[in-house]
Amino acid sequence: MTKPSIVGVSGSLTRPSRTTALVQAILDCIQARSGVAPKLIELVDSAPHLFTALTPDRLAAEAKRLVETVEQADLLVIGTPVYRASYTGALKHLFDLVHHEAFVGKPVILTATGGSHLHGLVTEHQLRPLFGFLNALTLPTTVYAVETDFLDYRVSSQKILDRANRSVVEALTQLDRRHIDSGERPGRRAVSA
Repeated sequence: MTKPSIVGVSGSLTRPSRTTALVQAILDCIQARSGVAPKLIELVDSAPHLFTALTPDRLAAEAKRLVETVEQADLLVIGTPVYRASYTGALKHLFDLVHHEAFVGKPVILTATGGSHLHGLVTEHQLRPLFGFLNALTLPTTVYAVETDFLDYRVSSQKILDRANRSVVEALTQLDRRHIDSGERPGRRAVSA
C-alpha cells in the first residue's frame, strides 16, 4: 500500500505560534500512531507566495506546488488562530485557490486557537462550513485551545492532548476506510484510544 499523504496547515501569520504548535502536536500523534511522516505547511512562510495570485491559473510555481500538496493530501489537519471571530484571510485565500473536487470525502481535522473560550465554536461555525462547501469529511472531534493550554508554545493541557488524540483516532479510521473503499488494503495502524 502506498503511504498516505498527511498534511497539516497552520493559518497563523506569526512565529512562534500556538496554532502551529497545536497542529504540530496533532501531526506528531498521527505519526506516532501510523508511522507516516506528515508535512506541515505554515502560512507565515507560504502566504506571500499565495498572495501573488488571485486565481489558480496565475499561481507561480512555488505557490502551485503548495496548492497541489494540499489538494493531493489524503488527510488534512487545519489550524487557525481566531481572527475577528473567524479564520485568517491567508487560510481563506489558500482554499479559494484549490480545486473543490480534490476534497470530496477527504478527512479533515479542524483546530483553532483563541484568546478566550468564547471563540470555541469557530471550528463549528466558520471552518466546518468552509470544508462542507468543498465536500470534505470534517471529523466529529475538533480541537480548540486557549493560551493557558500551552507552555512555551507547546501544548501542555492533558485535556487538549486527549481531544487531539481522539481526533487522530477518528482521522486514521476514516483514512483506512477510504483505502478499503478504493480497493487498497488498509495500513497497519494502532487506532485504539
